[in-house]
Amino acid sequence: MLKRWFRRKPAKSGQPAGRYQHGNDHLIELRQVVKIYEGAAGTFYALKDIDLRVDPGEFVAVVGKSGSGKSTLINMITGIDRPTSGEVLVGDTAVHTLNEGQIAEWRGRHIGVVFQFFQLLPTLTVIENVMLPMDFCNVYPLGEREAQAMQLLDLVEMTSHAYKLPTAISGGQQQRVAIARALANDPSIIVADEPTGNLDSVTAESIWWSPTTETWLAGCSASLLWPMAKSSAARKRPAMPNGPLERPRWLRPTLRTCFS
Repeated sequence: MLKRWFRRKPAKSGQPAGRYQHGNDHLIELRQVVKIYEGAAGTFYALKDIDLRVDPGEFVAVVGKSGSGKSTLINMITGIDRPTSGEVLVGDTAVHTLNEGQIAEWRGRHIGVVFQFFQLLPTLTVIENVMLPMDFCNVYPLGEREAQAMQLLDLVEMTSHAYKLPTAISGGQQQRVAIARALANDPSIIVADEPTGNLDSVTAESIWWSPTTETWLAGCSASLLWPMAKSSAARKRPAMPNGPLERPRWLRPTLRTCFS
């Protein structure tokens, strides 16, 4: 059932023209997205009229100060949060129209998310954390999941820690595990929300700009990265205006440009 969300179909009479089912020509397309939060202090605009387009193979970064709306933008793309108005289109999926169950299943199969605070379950071992998305989405036969998880841990050089609890490894090692978990279901898109925010600069560089990282990024249809505003990782990335985000200028270097 989920395959139809990413399958490209010819437009029928009366349907919007475009590369994908909902008339979008880009793998990720946000149209006039607004996100408003209502609180005791009044109305707060986190996003104002955001238009974003990302094509397959692109590596995109948004850099801005804390509170400028970077994480909110990520949450729109991944379906973790919903826009107040506007459209969020990913492939043939109109993410903003799905119910909670559909979003969870779609995200689990097609989006790999790396969080700033790792979000590893403390009662599960490292390898069990990596296997968890496979279990939730029933990806790979049950008997093959541990071997698949071990391959991913090998990719991030964490096989020797596979059966330890997250509390027994360092912050940098936990982030490596989080990357392996994000790749568990072979996602089309990787989204990382300030993934080096809790790491020192040396560790951050070793994780994100190593040959290993280049290898797994190159296998994705599209990759999105939101680094720290002052990180050296931002040397080829656009600086965003202080929040809330409002019609920013997008610069989208390709993977080849980023790793040249």
